[in-house]
Amino acid sequence: MTAETVTFSRGTLQAPFGMLTVVASDRGVRYITFEVDAHPKSYVGMDVRDDAQHPVVAAAVTQLSEYLDGSRISFDVPLDLVGTEFQVDAWNALAKIPYASTVSYAQQATSIGRPKATRAIGSANGRNPVVIVLPCHRVVGADGSLTGFGGGLHVKSWLLDLEKRVSAQSK
Repeated sequence: MTAETVTFSRGTLQAPFGMLTVVASDRGVRYITFEVDAHPKSYVGMDVRDDAQHPVVAAAVTQLSEYLDGSRISFDVPLDLVGTEFQVDAWNALAKIPYASTVSYAQQATSIGRPKATRAIGSANGRNPVVIVLPCHRVVGADGSLTGFGGGLHVKSWLLDLEKRVSAQSK
């Protein structure tokens, strides 16, 4: 029996802080990456084609655009997450952090039943393959300080400020 070959499609979006790239299969979004990324994703062994019209890529780009212009506060694109069980648990916990809120790494670790895994949470978040959609930018240090972010702390700050502005306008 041979393994099935999965073709991935790619599209881009110009964000206020740089280019975002979306890579997806028919199953869902595999990666969203920053133009300058401290944790670049490897496409080695992947068949990736430029196709911004692919339905999952197009939906993700549209939803990201809406998020960035303040008209969307949650995402409903399918995801195609690949990682260890712990990583996937950590990434899924990110989706539960409310818009315009922050949690500490320790709170995120506790939320998945692993209260002593704070450092491992930080490592998993650093490898978050679907940034913004899975909002690792909402995870901060125990003292509320902005810490590590693949797109840079200036992008993390920009995203958190956007959410605060949008949230304040809706009140």
